[in-house]
Amino acid sequence: MRYKKIDKYFYSLVLIFLVSSVFAQNQKKDKMEQLSFLVGEWVGTSKIYENGIVTRQGSAYEEISYDLDKSILVIELNTDFLQLHTIINYDEKDQKYYYHRFSKEGFARYPAEFKDEKLIVWRDEKTRFFFGSTAEGNFQEYGEQMINGKWTKIFEDTFKNTQ
Repeated sequence: MRYKKIDKYFYSLVLIFLVSSVFAQNQKKDKMEQLSFLVGEWVGTSKIYENGIVTRQGSAYEEISYDLDKSILVIELNTDFLQLHTIINYDEKDQKYYYHRFSKEGFARYPAEFKDEKLIVWRDEKTRFFFGSTAEGNFQEYGEQMINGKWTKIFEDTFKNTQ
């Protein structure tokens, strides 16, 4: 009789674990699908700003795709002056996105959030990057830095989808 009680509790725990695991996978999938507007082969222009003035401008190409059963988003950015390989994932435990940036200079990981139909990446308290769609269905990313108490644009990439 005692073994039946233990079996009952054991099976109950296994069932709870399985249900929570399926829920977490669905949550991660839903969170990653929020970023589907980023997917595509994008061609456009990259601009670097200093004190509100464009100091560099050049062609930009960005390929964005899901990988590993849509558990990550992979971004390959190539401009005339910058090459980045970026991976975005959603962490169920932390309940936030992470932006993993790789360049010739090294690696960095920044937290991100999805708000107002944009992915917002926080490099630090004074630097943030926005990824969003334009009204025309194109793609824009830009960065801002807090300078003298005011958010100031430091770069902007605008793209059209070639697919």
